[in-house]
Amino acid sequence: FVGDVIESHRHLYRKYPPPRGTLNCRKAVTDWLNWRYTLPSGMLNPDRHVVPVSGTKEGMFMLAQVAIPEQVGADRPLALLPNPYYHTYAGAVVAAGAEPIFVPAVRETGFLPDFSALEESVLDRAALCIVCSPANPQGAVADIAYLRNLITLARKHNFVLLADECYAEIYLDSPPPGALEVCAADGRLDNVVVFHSLSKRSSAPGLRVGFAAGDPVIVESYMRLRTYGAAVIPLPNDAAATALWRDEIHVENIRRGYRSQFDAAEEIMGGRLGFFRPAGGFFLWLEVGDSVSAAQTLWRDAAIKLLPGTFLAQDVNGKNPGSDYIRVPLVHDLDTTAEALERIVQTL
Repeated sequence: FVGDVIESHRHLYRKYPPPRGTLNCRKAVTDWLNWRYTLPSGMLNPDRHVVPVSGTKEGMFMLAQVAIPEQVGADRPLALLPNPYYHTYAGAVVAAGAEPIFVPAVRETGFLPDFSALEESVLDRAALCIVCSPANPQGAVADIAYLRNLITLARKHNFVLLADECYAEIYLDSPPPGALEVCAADGRLDNVVVFHSLSKRSSAPGLRVGFAAGDPVIVESYMRLRTYGAAVIPLPNDAAATALWRDEIHVENIRRGYRSQFDAAEEIMGGRLGFFRPAGGFFLWLEVGDSVSAAQTLWRDAAIKLLPGTFLAQDVNGKNPGSDYIRVPLVHDLDTTAEALERIVQTL
């Protein structure tokens, strides 16, 4: 139905869209957040707490420019990132002048970074912390206790918590909790901004629409920056996004499709290559020993192109937490996925 909505609004391409998007879209986002995370009425105001973004990649990059000051005290600011990580995180914080601190998200930590284990001096210098749940690439989900602890850290040490929840609607069993859900306990949004995207939830990456929501002080500063330098969402796309945020049937269908992909993967992979069924997201994180060598072998011998985990992580103290893994996205039609997984098993 996205094409139908765009077609019925195509005359609006001749108009400049408002930088903050339409109120109708912001209300759809607010209503969806209230429903999805059982937020109390009035906690979110669509005019103060929500900003549509032209894809969360651009959105998260620009938020870092607002959240990170030139100095924290007399020092260069730090930014706390999961390792492995989405490359935009690192590019954003370096462009903003911060020093990235890569925190391992490995099997021993449940594939989530243990930010609370960092020294107090590091936390005191932090300006921004990014957490992704469900995680890209491992699919790990942060529970309420993890998120509550992280929000407490953010407020104690006065850094901004950017919660990347773009994969939140791609889950296998239970809906992942969110940072706003935790904030609802005391009604405070201080230090917290969440991002969501229609790229994953609605399988509409080409639409380039997502949103940021949270702390109104941060959101307003962010909006000022967007007014100067961000791409604005065209009104037909805004209307399509509004319709997508107000519909859950297509999301349920998409989730069923991913479950079928994981069913096939479990049957084909069995216990091979450290296979595990993640709680969320649409990736397999397969343990292959040398990720670069495995990816080269699969490309040469099986005509499969995959991303080595080495390229998704940074070396810290001589250890790269992605070096033994390859990331396998289950995003093609089921027959293609099954054929690819069979080739991976036969080749590796």
